Amino acid sequence: MAIDYVGKTALITGASSGIGEQFARALASRGANLILVARRTDRLAALAADIESSTKSKVTTVTLDLSKQSSSDELVKILDDKKAVIDVLINNAGFGTNLRLQNQDMNRLRQEIGLNVSTLTELTASYLPQMLARDSGIIINIASTAAYQAVPGLTVYAATKAYVLSFTEALWGELRGSQVLALAVSPGATATEFFDVSGGKMGKMAPPTDVVKGALAELDKRNPGPSIIIGSSNRMMASATKFASRKQVIALAASMFLKER
Repeated sequence: MAIDYVGKTALITGASSGIGEQFARALASRGANLILVARRTDRLAALAADIESSTKSKVTTVTLDLSKQSSSDELVKILDDKKAVIDVLINNAGFGTNLRLQNQDMNRLRQEIGLNVSTLTELTASYLPQMLARDSGIIINIASTAAYQAVPGLTVYAATKAYVLSFTEALWGELRGSQVLALAVSPGATATEFFDVSGGKMGKMAPPTDVVKGALAELDKRNPGPSIIIGSSNRMMASATKFASRKQVIALAASMFLKER
């Protein structure tokens, strides 16, 4: 049976483009109200105006850089002051850097780990208690197919996404017996701004709408699982360690992402 989102409030991070934007549009089309968080005020405002003009959803925007230390506390305070009740949390904000570790900027590394790991964990921990008190809620954490193996060149990014996958699946296990759902969603290469930021390049990429459709379809199942990989070819790649040695899988990943210098 499909989940009823009418009148529910969804908090979406990294909502100004890509997967976050498509989650916003999809949930608004199913009757949810939205709280959209990202760094770019103009993008958020344009998206909010478009959604409100085409749906009955109410949209609140918050301009905030969630890669900064204590930004999750700041966001929670802002929303507490607005007396917001979060029914759906989508931790989508994140980024990667496609560089050898010795060439990474230390501040940028801290931001990457802070956003991909710390902020996601803190927001989940902040809103989980009220969901459990209501015995109702959904937490969607965006992982990646990079979570399933080490990726030279995306060393830190892949490690953060492995954390997201493990964290969310363990949370799913803790929530069994309740009506609160947790789902880790692992896209492969997706047509977003990710590679513009990371500096890498990929060939054919899936549209972000595929990610959203796959995630919402999984949640609509009678007994959704702890995680989902988007796309049959991505599922095959994620299971590569069942058919090849870890050495071989790492070498393959390196051939795709590791730069010469």
